[in-house]
Amino acid sequence: MAEPGKGVTAGKLAINVQKRLTRAQEKVLQKLGKADETRDAAFEEMVAKFNKQMTEGTKLQKDLRAYLTAVKTLHDASRRLQDCLADMYEPDWFGKEEMDSLVEDTDTLWLDYHQNLTDKSLLPMDTYLAQFPDIKARMAKRDRKMVDFDSARHHFSSLQKGKKKDEAKIAKAEEELGRAQKIFEELNVELQDELPVLWDSRVGIYVNTFQSLAGHQEKFHNEMSKLSQNLNDIMTKLEEQRELKKDATAASKTGDGAKSEEANHSESASSAPKVQSPVTNGSDGDLPPGFLYKVKAVHEYAATDNDELELTIGDMVLVLAFDNPDEQDDGWLLGLKESHWLQNKDISAKGVFPENFTQKV
Repeated sequence: MAEPGKGVTAGKLAINVQKRLTRAQEKVLQKLGKADETRDAAFEEMVAKFNKQMTEGTKLQKDLRAYLTAVKTLHDASRRLQDCLADMYEPDWFGKEEMDSLVEDTDTLWLDYHQNLTDKSLLPMDTYLAQFPDIKARMAKRDRKMVDFDSARHHFSSLQKGKKKDEAKIAKAEEELGRAQKIFEELNVELQDELPVLWDSRVGIYVNTFQSLAGHQEKFHNEMSKLSQNLNDIMTKLEEQRELKKDATAASKTGDGAKSEEANHSESASSAPKVQSPVTNGSDGDLPPGFLYKVKAVHEYAATDNDELELTIGDMVLVLAFDNPDEQDDGWLLGLKESHWLQNKDISAKGVFPENFTQKV
């Protein structure tokens, strides 16, 4: 005795095989022109639009994925370049902390950009395209049920036209025709309702996708522009720092040569204490304590620390002696602007400045 499960399975298989044979025969008859075929021009137009829509959407999804891959590649290249700069940047160079912060901010900006494009452009496109396979499967099923309907319709018609009418067969054929027609029409009506809505939805998804893409691109490039400007500023300050050190070194060498020459002259001079030439702007009582001589600024100098004196071309500066000579760096002087001394009579605003930015008067 056959097992119940196997019997049911075998029965279903036989029914499916018979359906395929019947559909194949119906298709052959329709192609040969021996059987008419149910046609729906409006639905065929919907099918053509559906296929076009699915093809365009799939291409857009593919190109979005390629764009995101390119963004990821650019991010990786940018990160390697920024890490290289951060590793090379020496601790005593100008803006070391700012440089480290800039590298981190740049990496974060790239990560946010990639994530926003994924969340706001690619994922909505994935969701939009996810509905197409189900609709496509139901369209294929609708086509099969239409063939079943045509086959049942032709079978019923042939029985009615036969010379020997078998009422039992005609009744059964009519029942099968009604069932086939109902299944086909249900699918047909569902798809006729859904396909136009799906076709219209493409405009909204394209608008949302590209508006989101454009918005995040604009934000990313604006923020990246600011970071690039910060990097340029740091590099400019680093170059200024290098030039100042180079000028200070050159001035130190020149000063050493002058001191050597003065030492040679002093050997032949009297042993009397060396006295600085008096300044022309007043008596000794009008000069700050520790005053040595006066200089004039011939270059502008922007102070980079609290103990430095900022210079503008033309400033007259009173040079002062260091309280502790060991604190004096080669090529640097301690001084006070003459205008400040004449107005306030205090030395609180004194500061150091590069000697080669001034000229002795």
